[in-house]
Amino acid sequence: MMGNLAVALITHGRIQTTLTKAKALRPFIEKIITLAKKAEAANDAARKLHFRRLAISRVRDKAAVAKLFDELVSEFTDRNGGYTRIYKLGQRIGDAAEMGLIELIDGNDEGYSKKPAKKAAKPAKKAEKKEEAPAEEAEAEAPAAEEKAEEAAAAEEKKPVKKAAKKAAKKAPAKKAAKKAANKAAQKED
Repeated sequence: MMGNLAVALITHGRIQTTLTKAKALRPFIEKIITLAKKAEAANDAARKLHFRRLAISRVRDKAAVAKLFDELVSEFTDRNGGYTRIYKLGQRIGDAAEMGLIELIDGNDEGYSKKPAKKAAKPAKKAEKKEEAPAEEAEAEAPAAEEKAEEAAAAEEKKPVKKAAKKAAKKAPAKKAAKKAANKAAQKED
């Protein structure tokens, strides 16, 4: 049944079916499209044929597989997934089954513009933790009574110390920044 639905989706671009079948078809067809992408990227003719035969064994229609591998795969080469979209259409009149429309998404679809990832914030946090670690090691040498007092003071002034550490990290290497942050924390405690 999934093979027949996949053939209809590949040949027509969109099909109307029950929502349950559409949700079951999505991972099936996306794996077939991934095979086509792998064949497109393969350098060896034997590998391309291998991926095509794997797709034919699942879909069971050579014409649909040929259309996917020869024509449609170019739309999906730049994407890492999400090749289909499902719309809910409401209930069918005869048996009140939830209906859905599943379609292959075009390569120039406006919903596929890549959004900039916010990965820049994570390295800054890691650098901050690395800077705090040497400062904590320097404080560990002090007696235990002083450490407790420093922890209480650090809890109250935690935000300014972090800001000072960030500023110092931008201006100097990590070791110098850690020393400056430790000195500033010690000066604020006095």
